[in-house]
Amino acid sequence: MTTQVAPHQLGLSMVELLVVLAISSFLILGITQAYIDNNRSHAFQVSQSGNTENGRFAALSLNEYLSKAGYRRAPSDLPEAALPARPADSDCKAFIKGAAVTSLDASAGTGFCIRYQPAVSGELDCQGVESEAFSEDTAFSSVPDSSIIILAIKYQPSATTDLHKGSLLCKSLNAKTPQYVELIDGVADFRVDFGIGKDPTVEAYVAQADWTPGTANEIRSVRYSLLLTSRESQRDSDDSKILDDWLADASTTSKARLQGGDNKRLYQIAQGNQSVRNQIR
Repeated sequence: MTTQVAPHQLGLSMVELLVVLAISSFLILGITQAYIDNNRSHAFQVSQSGNTENGRFAALSLNEYLSKAGYRRAPSDLPEAALPARPADSDCKAFIKGAAVTSLDASAGTGFCIRYQPAVSGELDCQGVESEAFSEDTAFSSVPDSSIIILAIKYQPSATTDLHKGSLLCKSLNAKTPQYVELIDGVADFRVDFGIGKDPTVEAYVAQADWTPGTANEIRSVRYSLLLTSRESQRDSDDSKILDDWLADASTTSKARLQGGDNKRLYQIAQGNQSVRNQIR
């Protein structure tokens, strides 16, 4: 009797195929989750790095401008002679005689105005405009009043809930066509306090909104704080310690604006305090 042997069968059985699919699914899920986590971590690092760089640049820029405030090319000139009184305008409150810093007008927003004599003829301001030329034949010579550089530093919040579109602007009042130019973006909020008084050992600061021009309120230092922000959906938690700390001292209007536009953004605070030259006398 002849026994028939079944032919050799090639391929996978249904059970083997199901096992392979199950293992593959677990591997794909793991790789996908790792990819998502890596992307989230990268976005977080980029956002934090952006806030840090913006804050560092903003502080450097503001400190540089504030360090120029009150500069006199001729040290022998008294501040009252080198920096004459200047009336208020739509951007800045009045400069009293000898004052190097004044507040931005309340209608213009949050910020301050500074003035200084150029170190060289044709010195560029924040708009890239040259100051009026003067003779440099004599070292440390006086310069005409028309050459004094006057700058307005202003915070421009976003018109929408996109907090990262807020900007810090600068405007040269010496330019033929004065206009605000952007110094830095990504600014969610900005605060300014003025140190006043003649005694450098006494720290008396008033908020910009409470300051008025006058000899008794002469500004001897400027303290500023910026709240830098990223785009939305960059943090996992609903809470932000940095934002909560900022909101603790925020006005009702600013608090509502920041909370309404939060949407899980990342934040960074940059602060500085710059003394104004030649103001303690």
